[in-house]
Amino acid sequence: MATIVISAYDVVNCPLAGGHFWVYLQYVLGLRLLGHDVYWLEAFRSKGRTEEEAALLAAFQARIEQYGLANKCILYLAYGKEPSREAPADYLNMTRAEAEAIFARADLLLNFHYAISPGLLTHFRRTALVDIDPGLLQFWISRGQLRVPHHDFYFTIGESLCRSDAAFQDGGRPWIHFYPPVCLEHWPYVFDPSSKSFTTISNWDSSDWVVDGEAAYENTKRVAFLDFAELPRLTSQPLELALFMRTERDMAEWKDLEQRGWHIRQSREVAATPESYQAYIQASRGEFSCAKRSYVKFQNAWISDRTICYLASGKPAVVENTGPSSFLPQGEGIFRFSTPAEAAEAFAAINADYERHCRAARQIAVRYFDARRSLATLLNIALSKPGHAQGSDPASLQARAHTMEL
Repeated sequence: MATIVISAYDVVNCPLAGGHFWVYLQYVLGLRLLGHDVYWLEAFRSKGRTEEEAALLAAFQARIEQYGLANKCILYLAYGKEPSREAPADYLNMTRAEAEAIFARADLLLNFHYAISPGLLTHFRRTALVDIDPGLLQFWISRGQLRVPHHDFYFTIGESLCRSDAAFQDGGRPWIHFYPPVCLEHWPYVFDPSSKSFTTISNWDSSDWVVDGEAAYENTKRVAFLDFAELPRLTSQPLELALFMRTERDMAEWKDLEQRGWHIRQSREVAATPESYQAYIQASRGEFSCAKRSYVKFQNAWISDRTICYLASGKPAVVENTGPSSFLPQGEGIFRFSTPAEAAEAFAAINADYERHCRAARQIAVRYFDARRSLATLLNIALSKPGHAQGSDPASLQARAHTMEL
């Protein structure tokens, strides 16, 4: 049994995002199923709002206790907007000495916090960066917009990143592709032919822009969905979006989307907790979702952690095409579209043989995204004896990873 610390990012401060919690929970639960001892590590950015922050921390503590992490969570304070190069000194639920003792005995840090303190990394014997924003992360690194400290291993869910024909720079890191995990034991097959709507859960608007010199584009789900605003007029399939909306412009666009035939829900009303997020997905007929422009532009074959939850639940997915994939099927359980007409055709095909596509969706999750297999492969590389993996070239490690997974 290994001791593994997972460094999550911005979960405590997002109490109404049940899906964001599931991103990291899949790794926690999957590693536990493999018999490992798992800790959750996270920075908490305080803004001095004492009562509000106390409520955030209490809600987070109650949530992680539900999943057996009551004594396995390490929270430290981060100050200011700029990442610190020094190891954190202030911890919220244990002493610094207690936290650093856990780091010292840990076999591996799985880090999702790209701008983590280099000083913190020095307390671990072995570190692995996990990239869940393929293309975008490498763009930030290559343009000098983000400084990512050295790790022993670099894993990515971006399939094309490890190919010579990738549409973007690799940021100078030896990336190893792995399949993002879903805990099949916690996401069972749920078949309900009476379910009505294809749905998704998403943030709507943000300040996210991709800036490359003088060029820039808005990188939000808002602009992605608005490109397909007319889709309901091409299909009789009910379409529902559970969106995090809050501004006056958001409310105006909500009204406009409903006039075009969409059904809009507030995500915080239907998916604020991990349990309600799962229930919402499993009550859906399938998923319909668009991708941020960066994923389409970089052609990285990205697939969402949320889509994998739909697939595991036996819910067919109709999702925007993010580039050629060597393993994702087309037209059996998952349909990847580039135009509104293609999406409408996908709904018709699924509804013509719904149960077959539900079973196919589940089989995609079983074959490629099973947390036990995916994480066992990742650990086999990251925990290899020095010289057996760390000294190997990226191509050999990549071939080894895919041989094990398949």
